[in-house]
Amino acid sequence: MIPQIDLKRQHDALRAELMDAATRVLDSCRFILGPEGQALERELADLCGARHGVGTGSGTDALLLALKAVGVRPGDEVITSAFSFVASATTIVMAGATPVFVDVEPGTFNLDPARVERAITPRTRAIVPVHLYGQVAAMDALGDLARARGLAIVADAAQAVGASYADRPVAAWADATTLSFYPTKNLGACGDGGMVLTTRDDVAERIRLLRDHGSSRKYTHVELGGCSRLDELQAALLRVKLKRLPDWNERRRAIARHYAAALAGLPLVLPVERPPARQRCGRPSGRRSRRPWPGWASAPPSTTRARSPRSRSSRSRTRTATSRWPPRSPPRCCACRASPSSWIRRWTRWWTRSSGRSPR
Repeated sequence: MIPQIDLKRQHDALRAELMDAATRVLDSCRFILGPEGQALERELADLCGARHGVGTGSGTDALLLALKAVGVRPGDEVITSAFSFVASATTIVMAGATPVFVDVEPGTFNLDPARVERAITPRTRAIVPVHLYGQVAAMDALGDLARARGLAIVADAAQAVGASYADRPVAAWADATTLSFYPTKNLGACGDGGMVLTTRDDVAERIRLLRDHGSSRKYTHVELGGCSRLDELQAALLRVKLKRLPDWNERRRAIARHYAAALAGLPLVLPVERPPARQRCGRPSGRRSRRPWPGWASAPPSTTRARSPRSRSSRSRTRTATSRWPPRSPPRCCACRASPSSWIRRWTRWWTRSSGRSPR
């Protein structure tokens, strides 16, 4: 079976530079909140159209701190996608708020602005769109809606580093945009890490406090905070990879076009790049499910109603998030030399043998 991603191959090609970067950090003896992290924050803020970058210990922490920084409090409601990784919702709960799940648009699998509008109540504080598979959600419509209702937008761009919408980089559209550097992302660390990008000075200042024990300077703690700092070693390694990111993203786009051509004519609904969004071409999740890859088949799974500990009206609108459904074994993108058509043939044979039925 073709591996989901081949990090060894990626790291072998960059080994000399990665080792130089690691040696530079070891020699400096600066391991926490040092020059490598500061440089990465500046570089990613410039790439993604933000004024500030604030490194965190993970993409999950980035979401949680961003929600707190824009003012989400216990008792609030936050609208998010019903079709995403669990952290998009659990961080809302961790902030003390209630997630309100809204269905996605067929084709893009991103939040449907019309459904978002219908889900807003007086308790709604923020919207968390998820830029799934590298495609930016309809941020013009969501932005207009948020401004009209006085809501904040915290965008989950864990799969969308380098993407854009209407010729504006991904982080230019939201109050805060969060990144994950989990190793399988298109910009992945050799460990864990995350970042919050923002154009708001107040949001950046609050996140810097919250990530470092509420400390405004050494041994001065002005509020209750946690410990979620991107370490220098990961920042240095990420800076090596960041230089290649534009080429890697274009390679992913080329491979996605190849798959689209190879799958044309099959009874599948393929994800589309809907202008004015420009994808960085994220791959589908490699999690196993009952629906086989390349299962953009039929339509995204529907959401189901779930009870909420709140009011009757809240119960009627709160829905259960559905995990990303494709796939059993997606393509290896830039690490794979096999052609999409050959991979599909092998996948079909494997699926038929393992399940005893033909793929649909």
